[in-house]
Amino acid sequence: MKIKTKNNGSVLLITVFAIALLTAFVVGMLEMNSEQIQLMRNEIYTAQARAIAEAGLAYAFSQLRTNSAWRGPYTSDFGGGSYTVKATDSPLDINSIGTSPQGFKSKVRADITIGGTAGSYVVRIDKLRINQ
Repeated sequence: MKIKTKNNGSVLLITVFAIALLTAFVVGMLEMNSEQIQLMRNEIYTAQARAIAEAGLAYAFSQLRTNSAWRGPYTSDFGGGSYTVKATDSPLDINSIGTSPQGFKSKVRADITIGGTAGSYVVRIDKLRINQ
C-alpha cells in the first residue's frame, strides 16, 4: 500500500525564516562593530589633538625659559595639525589649543610659576587642566 504525503512547503517556510533571522543577527553584529571602530577612531583623533596641544605647551615653556616676558600668541603647524599657544598674567598661565588633521580639538591649560635667573628661568607647573 502506498502512503500519500503532502508536500505543502512547511520546510521551505521554516528555512526562509531561519535564514532571515540569521541575516538580521549578522547585520546587527556588523553595525555594532562599525560603531566600535568609529568610537576608536574618535579616541585616536582626540588623543592626537591633545598631543599637539601639549607640543604647544612645550613650545611656550621653551620660550619662557629664555625670556620670562614672553606671552605669545604663537601658532604653528605640528604633526599634520596645528596649535595656538599664549600666556596670560594674573595668574600666570599658558593656554594651548591643539587641532588634529581631522579637525578634532583639545585644550591644555597650565598655571605656572617662573623662577631662577635671566637666561635660564625655571618653569614650574602648579596646576594642569585638560579640556576645561
